[in-house]
Amino acid sequence: MSAIFDGMATVLNDVFGAVVTWTPSGGEAVEITGRFRAEPVRVADEDGREFLMTAPSLRVTRPAADDLAEGDEIAPGNGKTYRILNSHPSGSPAVDAFVIFELEQVTT
Repeated sequence: MSAIFDGMATVLNDVFGAVVTWTPSGGEAVEITGRFRAEPVRVADEDGREFLMTAPSLRVTRPAADDLAEGDEIAPGNGKTYRILNSHPSGSPAVDAFVIFELEQVTT
């Protein structure tokens, strides 16, 4: 079943995403593509229930998302830096499914 969804998140990320700078804890900065949002966004949990994430967030596709971890920093190009607090799967069974990262602002 997931095969019909494979590749769709990558296409969406290529169309709607933007380059952000990801700095892993103790590592070198790397540019990745993701969808950064500073405004609240609705997110579904693993059971399909929606909740409102009021913190800034970043959506990144797998497998790139598998490398991001709590405490890593994200610079989306708006002059601010954010730290990853946690992650939420999107609920999609696709191999390139989005992972949503909840962020907190660390610089203004």
